[in-house]
Parts: sequence; C-alpha cells; structure tokens
Amino acid sequence: MAVSLRLTRMGSKQRPFYRIVAIDSRVKRDGKYIELLGTYDPIKGETKVNEEIAMKWLTTGARPSDTVKDILSKEGIIKKFHESKSKK
Repeated sequence: MAVSLRLTRMGSKQRPFYRIVAIDSRVKRDGKYIELLGTYDPIKGETKVNEEIAMKWLTTGARPSDTVKDILSKEGIIKKFHESKSKK
C-alpha cells in the first residue's frame, strides 16, 4: 500500500477548507483517510500541523503531494526530516 500525504477538501462552495491527511494513494480525493495530520485554511492563511504525526509518516515512506510539501516546508517539518535522515 503506497501512502501519500495530501489535501482533502472540506468547506462549502467558494469557501475552501482543507485537511492534511495520510491516505492510500489509490483512494479518491475525499475518500476515507488513514490519519489526520492537520488543517489548512487558504482564506485566512492558517495552517495547523501535528509535527509528530507528520514526521512519523515521512519516516515510514509516505510521499507528500506538491502542495503538502510546500506547507510542511513552511512549517519547518521537511527541514527537520532531512536533518534527522542525514544523522542516521
């Protein structure tokens, strides 16, 4: 099972709100996800990411989508992941 980290759309029409989730790559966009990592609100510009869970999935080999990778890098999680990877 290939796990990817990607966005699931929530909210109403013209008011998007996204959840950052770990999901099987074969499942549709708004399908059942494995675990919730955080949220992203593009209207307010707010992001909330649980760093421990994100690091767990990155170390297990989950591949983030381009947008999720940008969000995680702005939060500093990608940098911490690469540092922990280079220490080993």
